[in-house]
Amino acid sequence: MSSTEWLVTVAVLGAVIVADLILAIVRRNKETTPREALSWTLFYVVAAIAFGYFLPQWAPAEYRKEFIAGWLTEYSLSVDNLFVFIILLATLKIKKESQQLVLLYGILIAIVLRVILIFLGVALVSRFTWVFFFFGAFLIFTAYKLVNEKENVEEEESKLVVFMRKRGFSNFAIALVALGITDLIFALDSIPAILGLTTSSYVVITANIFALMGLRQLYFLLQGLMDRLIHLSRGLAFILAFIGVKMVLHALHSIGVHVPEISLELSLAVIITTLTVTAITSLYATRGGSGKEKI
Repeated sequence: MSSTEWLVTVAVLGAVIVADLILAIVRRNKETTPREALSWTLFYVVAAIAFGYFLPQWAPAEYRKEFIAGWLTEYSLSVDNLFVFIILLATLKIKKESQQLVLLYGILIAIVLRVILIFLGVALVSRFTWVFFFFGAFLIFTAYKLVNEKENVEEEESKLVVFMRKRGFSNFAIALVALGITDLIFALDSIPAILGLTTSSYVVITANIFALMGLRQLYFLLQGLMDRLIHLSRGLAFILAFIGVKMVLHALHSIGVHVPEISLELSLAVIITTLTVTAITSLYATRGGSGKEKI
């Protein structure tokens, strides 16, 4: 990618983020309605799909599949983050009118931190093949933890809240810092996952930014549905484990071991199928209820 293409991309995405920030500040005392949240969520989803579709116009053709697969992975993992966000903001009793501003500031912090981690991650996998072994094993282990130890993240957040409250931080400041730290923790899982799909820093960064930009609106849209997505963690765990295996096979292949490699097309199909099945089975299992699986 040329410096001009990087500058244009950063300028356009930066303008969108600034416009979103201005809108959040202007509407900071107004509650976000479900219709408004749905409209903005659809806007960001369509924008991401359009970006991926037109990406070959200024980038290599394979970047389209890499971006779509990476964006879907990052977006689905971001949805999982929302479980913690909802619990955190409810615990701190942040007013609904103020939540969108807290979320936006937290997401902006997350974008800066993720860009730093992405450049470090891309540099590592580009220079050291063995890093794929490490990231692959880490993702498989993370998948196991996601299924069996999800409550640990919530416990850590509670400790952080207590620690900051004792030092006189306001609820707004606590929420802002906690959201940034929470997303950074989740980034340690999501960035290795997308590096298993592409090693292009351009694709990784744009996929992460598009996934994070619509997170604020998605939060308000899914508040009433989060209790029903009971199979989400299992679906995300399967995706992480699958990409972890893909990274290990790639690392073995790169050192001369003859093992089958998982194509990007297969990866994309697995991600889309898993997310679809997860959503359908979750909504079916909780039909007529609110989060309790029917027997």
